[in-house]
Amino acid sequence: MQSPLSLALNTAHSNQFPSYFRSLFLTHSLLISAPKSYFSSKKSRDRISTCTENSSRILIRAMPSGEGNGALRNFKLNESTFLASLMPKKEIAADRFVEAHPEYDGRGVIIAIFDSGVDPAAAGLQETSDGKPKILDVIDCTGSGDIDTSTVVKADDCRCIRGTSGATLVLNSSWKNPSGEWHVGCKLVYELFTNTLTSRLKKEREKRWDEKNQEAIAEAVKQLDAYDKKHTKIEDANLKKVREDLQSRVDLLRKQADSYDDKGPVIDAVVWHDGEVWRAALDTQSFDDEPGCGKLADFVPLTNYRIERKYGIFSKLDACTCVLNIYNEGNILSIVTDSSPHGTHVAGITAAFHQKEPLLNGVAPGAQLISCKIGDSRLGSMETGTGLTRALIAAVEHKCDLINMSYGEATLLPDYGCFVDLVNEVVNKHRLIYVSSAGNNGPALSTVGAPGGTTSSIIGVGAYVSPTMAAGTHSLVEAPPEGLEYTWSSRGPTADGDLGVCISAAGGAVAPVPTWTLQRRMLMNGTSMSSPCACGGVALLVSAMKAEGIPVSPYSVRKALENTAIPVGGLPEDKLTSGQGLMQVDKAYEYIQKSCNVPCVWYQVKVNQCGKPTPTSRGIYLREANSCRQKTEWTVKVEPKFHEDACNLDQLVPFEECIELHSTGEAVVRAPEYLLLTHNGRDFNLIVDPTHLSDGLHYYEVYGLDCKALWRGPLFRISVTITKPKAVESRPPLIAFQKLSFLPGHIERKFIEVPLGATWVEATMKTSGFETARRFFIDAVQISPLQRPKKWDSVATFSFPSSKTFAFPAEGGLAMELAIAQFWSSGVGIHETTVVDLEIAFHGIRINNKEIVLRGGEAPARIDAEALLSVEKLGPTAVLNKVRVPYRPIDAKLSTLAAERDKLPSGKQTLALVLTYKFKLEDAAEIKPQIPLLNNRIYDNKFESQFYMISDPNKRVYAMGDVYPDCAKLPKGEYNLQLYLRHDNMQYLEKMKHLVLFIERTLEEKEFIRLRFYDQPDGPVMGNGSFKSSTLVPGVKEAFYVGPPTKDKIPKHAPGGSELVGAISFGKLSSAMNDVGKNPEKNPVSYEISYIVPPIQIDDDKGKGFSSSCTKSVEEKLEEELRDTKIKVLASLKQGTDEELAAWKKLSITLKSEYPKYTPLLSKILEGLLSQKNGEDKIHHYEEIITAADEVIDSVDTDELAKYLSQKTEPEDEGAEKLKKKMETTRDQLAEALYQKGIALAEIKYLKGEKLTDEEDAEAASDSHVQPDLFEENFKELKKWVDVKSSRYSTLLVTHERRKGRLGTALKVLNDMIQDEHPPKRNLYEMKISLLEQIGWYHLVSYEKLWMNVRFPANLPLF
Repeated sequence: MQSPLSLALNTAHSNQFPSYFRSLFLTHSLLISAPKSYFSSKKSRDRISTCTENSSRILIRAMPSGEGNGALRNFKLNESTFLASLMPKKEIAADRFVEAHPEYDGRGVIIAIFDSGVDPAAAGLQETSDGKPKILDVIDCTGSGDIDTSTVVKADDCRCIRGTSGATLVLNSSWKNPSGEWHVGCKLVYELFTNTLTSRLKKEREKRWDEKNQEAIAEAVKQLDAYDKKHTKIEDANLKKVREDLQSRVDLLRKQADSYDDKGPVIDAVVWHDGEVWRAALDTQSFDDEPGCGKLADFVPLTNYRIERKYGIFSKLDACTCVLNIYNEGNILSIVTDSSPHGTHVAGITAAFHQKEPLLNGVAPGAQLISCKIGDSRLGSMETGTGLTRALIAAVEHKCDLINMSYGEATLLPDYGCFVDLVNEVVNKHRLIYVSSAGNNGPALSTVGAPGGTTSSIIGVGAYVSPTMAAGTHSLVEAPPEGLEYTWSSRGPTADGDLGVCISAAGGAVAPVPTWTLQRRMLMNGTSMSSPCACGGVALLVSAMKAEGIPVSPYSVRKALENTAIPVGGLPEDKLTSGQGLMQVDKAYEYIQKSCNVPCVWYQVKVNQCGKPTPTSRGIYLREANSCRQKTEWTVKVEPKFHEDACNLDQLVPFEECIELHSTGEAVVRAPEYLLLTHNGRDFNLIVDPTHLSDGLHYYEVYGLDCKALWRGPLFRISVTITKPKAVESRPPLIAFQKLSFLPGHIERKFIEVPLGATWVEATMKTSGFETARRFFIDAVQISPLQRPKKWDSVATFSFPSSKTFAFPAEGGLAMELAIAQFWSSGVGIHETTVVDLEIAFHGIRINNKEIVLRGGEAPARIDAEALLSVEKLGPTAVLNKVRVPYRPIDAKLSTLAAERDKLPSGKQTLALVLTYKFKLEDAAEIKPQIPLLNNRIYDNKFESQFYMISDPNKRVYAMGDVYPDCAKLPKGEYNLQLYLRHDNMQYLEKMKHLVLFIERTLEEKEFIRLRFYDQPDGPVMGNGSFKSSTLVPGVKEAFYVGPPTKDKIPKHAPGGSELVGAISFGKLSSAMNDVGKNPEKNPVSYEISYIVPPIQIDDDKGKGFSSSCTKSVEEKLEEELRDTKIKVLASLKQGTDEELAAWKKLSITLKSEYPKYTPLLSKILEGLLSQKNGEDKIHHYEEIITAADEVIDSVDTDELAKYLSQKTEPEDEGAEKLKKKMETTRDQLAEALYQKGIALAEIKYLKGEKLTDEEDAEAASDSHVQPDLFEENFKELKKWVDVKSSRYSTLLVTHERRKGRLGTALKVLNDMIQDEHPPKRNLYEMKISLLEQIGWYHLVSYEKLWMNVRFPANLPLF
């Protein structure tokens, strides 16, 4: 599962939409979340190493004061200042800039919004301040709205066509289509909607449906009551069956109400070329109960949005805006809807224009937008590699000036991956300015997310809140005295030492949202909001640069932003929170004007520790204890980077700058004084001496100034971050920080050297000094090479002074940051200082192997355990709760994608590889597909994209996923998993054609295998030497064994070669902590344990020859073998073509002449007839089946068979066992023939249009000249041999009950059949719909018809 940055949503009306998006950078301003903690009573404080901080020193960040940036003291809002606070612009001086330069309000600038999609109907997003269209294009880059419209149909004389859903669609006579070809497809509309909108629609639709169902129930109950009154005493069997039928109707309707599951309306789509452009229309009649609404002919046809800029809605009920785009010569229709309100909100902050409400304008109301939807609706708005790549392609194609992206997550490697390479290309070659959110995973350091906080070519933005925003946007009773960064805003540095956050901007707003939310605007906050605020500010600068003829370059714009930002906070290390500070548009504009003749250069910095060629980093990050206790020397290479179109002679050769180097901490970081820099770059050395620093956080910069133009400010910066950890010297290893004082927004960071041997931490936080509730963020972070930062976090609310204890994992030998922050708005206006006493205890049990593998035999695995720090309780527990089965693909298809959406800016064409895997579930299960090579990496992955779909043989999709696979609950049956991989290099995809995929199945709790422990190697076999628990003394190892599962415990669905996987833990928490019980996964530290399932034991009885008791001669045996071989050949023949069918018929006639009464042969002939496709003469086909069935029936000596089956004796020898099997097989063949004959008789009657009512049946029975009812006679004969209520023969029972007019009973039997069928059979559901129509329950008819498109889609959805 993905470990995303802390993502949540805060709104004025939180019930309107989801509270969580995996990758949208939003956060709660009032976060109420269950802490991941363990509670404890007071702990012993013996032998605690105590560090008492200066409790009187509470550093509130020194934010910019004065009205210019929204930092106001002792003020009251009026209406205008309140409205202005809802869309903050004052904080970044955007309001002053636009007031001074009204024509530089974003005009002439195009911004690509990489997000969840933008609603073109939302308030303020129709036009710019100068009357131009606001949104130039709306694109779904993910493909989540794609419909396969490759099926082409022709209209009949009535201008009707058949839609993919099966509906008859009437075309509008005014639509031009010179070719007469209509492309059709369909889509379940809920696949296009957000969960929130779907939930609202489901409630509305269920309410309407339930009204109709209640009417049907009332009528059914009325009929039952009337029958009971008419027949007070029922003794006749037929009357009892009639009453059972009426009761079944009531029961069915009531049960239907309980099982109601609305999968949503299906929309039919039609695409055609009108001679000029491709157009499309939608049929949405299934949306509305009102007749005539949503007809295809009434839909105003749309073409690609960029051509006419028109959009539509599905219905008044959903109020959801949709855009249609057509690709691949009409074979793909993309229906674009947003996957959350997030994208529209972001677009509104960036560039909304309200002519009548200018205070609510976005930052750049004159800018135009391109909406690039990267949030996949199929994944709950998660971004995908496909969406990201196509968005970059679209941004370049539309010649955008800026990109805003308020998405991201943690990353394994900074500044790495396929997407990062593409970003670098569009920034360096095409000069796009890329602005992105830094993340919401603070307050700990090194929590910036990718790509915004980790990619050199992207401007990463932190989130700032001013007093004005606090009072107005957040409606707090009292605003904080100074502005500050939001508590949750992610902090730098990156793992490779880069600052991480570039600048900060206002991180909250009340902005436009989509129409389907049924409101115009709402409050959201997060770095998702600070990024578009900054992007809008940059758009103002670009607007000015274009108007004044100044060349636009992301290099020069970024330099202007960084060198004119107002520092947020008074300490050097505050840069790790806010970057260079709060951006100021007006000052950046002045800087750009002054530097218009300066070369557009980006100064790339690469840093290596002397003597170590790898790794190469972008800054210096001394985090671990050893690196903080010695001097180190570093080689820095500064290399000027020009845009790709730079001229060698005019720009590269003449480039030469005399650089003056400065260090912000000469005593710690020493650098040369000067540097002559040319185009090819220059190396210089730095010496860092942290040996005399105190414990804690220290931040320095080495920066270079142009000696000839000092006004330019720093041309480049080398960040130096030192987090000197405090050693834990006491034993047991305990450390305490007492009387820590907190006010709203205050953060305490404690850096601790985790003792070697520690594996988990138990931390107790005791609060005092307050009366109202306090909310705290508690983060613990450690960093290891080539891993995402290991972060544990909790949100704890203290309703009153009390203690809470938390347990979390830790890695010994690594420095750990423990960050505790009082939430920025918690306690504001109360004026109470919260006092915190923090006690941290380190525990650890070291084992010899962190991944334990039991290799399928009877031998146990030896485990060595030792405690290095203190006495620990050793109580091992292990459980296997998953089965992991490997699969190879059965098919691999490589293709080149269409150029319209998938041609990279470089001109390369994207290729796609589709791998198909097959697996089978014998019963319902929860499964998760896993691809170890590719999973859990989206930005730090050299493969562009991956996506999978799991479907049944009917093409119904049960699950979809991407790099973060989710568990899916599947019914029993066979499944196909299709894996979709994209890359522009064919060789890489060729190597993936045999990629191993694992299906991990979660066992039911009753199937969990709890492993046993032993103190002897023979324990698993001998059953003695059980090991329970022990006490570990430091310096003394203890060994024991974990035994494999017994054979009877291995699940039946774990084939040989698969793995049983689970967790094992060793330590016990202190007595003050909650007991984790027998579940090792609840322990703060657990490890993976696996058992390789050995091959299945071969049955010794298999493969034996004939029994010696067999009395048949060799000639007889040979004749039987020859006969059976001939029958096998007949069964193997195909009948797909006329020649194959003729050959089958010829052989069947020949064999019948040889063995005229041999039942197995006649049964195979019947099977062959059943497998033939119905031709035009269906009645003749069914008559052939009846003839073949009669031949089988006549070949059976029913008297002898009945006599044998009536004997209930168990066979005593092998001969008797064979006879029993033969007789049972004969009975089954007889029953099958009777069953198929009955089906054929019913079908013939249906095809001839003969429908007898009960009255006609009675009249026919009284007429002695009427021929007997062959169906009923056949049915009675079948009942003699089998239980007709069994699923195999229930279809005939349904037909029988239906002929008798007992439709309720027929439906009940049919429903029981359907429940036993996996996968579902279409004919059963068609029969159900027919029965429902016959009864007159049309609300259920509509319901089942919609479900038909779910169970039996026309084709698989597109990737």
